[in-house]
Amino acid sequence: MTRFITHFESAIDGTTFPADQLQTWHANRPLWSRYDLDAIRKAVTPDEIARRPANMWRYRELLPVGDDITPISLDEQMTPTVACPNFSKHFGLNHVYVKDESRLASCSFKARGLSLALTMARHFGWQRVAMASNGNAGGAMSIYAARGGMEAFVLVPKGTPKANVSECLQSGAHIFYGDGLIDQCGKIIREGHNRKLWFDISTMKEPYRLEGKKTMGLEIAEQFKWNLPDVILYPTGGGTALIAMWKAFKELRELGWLKSSKMPRMISVQSTGCMPLVEAFKNNSRHCERFANTNTIASGLRVPQGIGDFMVLDAVRESGGMVIAAEESRLFEWQKLMASKEGVMLCPESSTCVGALEELVSRNEVSAEEEVVIFNTAAGQKYMDYFQPKIDELSLEHFDWDRVIAQLPTPAFASK
Repeated sequence: MTRFITHFESAIDGTTFPADQLQTWHANRPLWSRYDLDAIRKAVTPDEIARRPANMWRYRELLPVGDDITPISLDEQMTPTVACPNFSKHFGLNHVYVKDESRLASCSFKARGLSLALTMARHFGWQRVAMASNGNAGGAMSIYAARGGMEAFVLVPKGTPKANVSECLQSGAHIFYGDGLIDQCGKIIREGHNRKLWFDISTMKEPYRLEGKKTMGLEIAEQFKWNLPDVILYPTGGGTALIAMWKAFKELRELGWLKSSKMPRMISVQSTGCMPLVEAFKNNSRHCERFANTNTIASGLRVPQGIGDFMVLDAVRESGGMVIAAEESRLFEWQKLMASKEGVMLCPESSTCVGALEELVSRNEVSAEEEVVIFNTAAGQKYMDYFQPKIDELSLEHFDWDRVIAQLPTPAFASK
């Protein structure tokens, strides 16, 4: 099989770059990966893809790899799209699903992008990679660097969840705390890249992570039998995954693989504690102003100004969607709602999507029969340090049977 990637294209001004060299960004803005879709259409069909192993590499024609490039992989399995009937009923809806990315290596969607990005970095000769990260990406990069025999450096802001820091440490990465927010940490990593100390694999600084995350959109299409849902709610920090999915849907449409012309409304969701995209969308701007006073427990959303901001906003507007903020103080409430209704433990970032859905339903902007997909981008269990105060309140020193029995609402069993 040949590689079907033809070139890279600047998202800001259209400048093109060759595909046979490792690329980063241009004019401080991201690159698109472009493919020979006519050749792909002749080379493979959806039926042939369906017969392949159920992992992200089944879509290799639509990725910048060929059979000659060995992936750095932990067998990135297709994640389930879980029907949520109890949760749907709570909102008066019939078809809400959770695409549960917590099933991947590192328990987050970051596995997709980092697996591919490290594969390409190693293929082009780099043995050392680095990034600024709010947590899950740093952990994922660290485990894939270990898998690929590479050296990893991670710079995280203070307040990064301990589970993520532990992932980096235990995987052998060099990890440091940086002052300020992720964009400020990113400047330090970029300086090291410019000095050729490492390859900068931070969000949107290179084009390969976006292509790995594109497989989320390809999986959704296949799981919905080559149709697409009506609404996709995605928690958005840097926005790579939302951009990637919209790119995937457009490529599938051009390939002719979709059974209908329907495209989903892309709903980008942020927290009121950090909402630069919300403000830009409201002001009909193409770029964000820096949101300096971030205050959210959803660490992945602590991105005060993403370099791909215009790509997120373009995708949302083109899809007929919107950017919406969920109230920071209610994130644990919405997390508990999903867990108690369906047993799915959303991360705080994805809990914002429950708040967004609540608001959209109240405004009659989602109808009962529409198919809605919420993306759970990471395992909620990775954020236990935020739960510690509530856990500390629990006590088993005195078990009061009378009080417990009085609170039981129904019999333990019912005769038939």
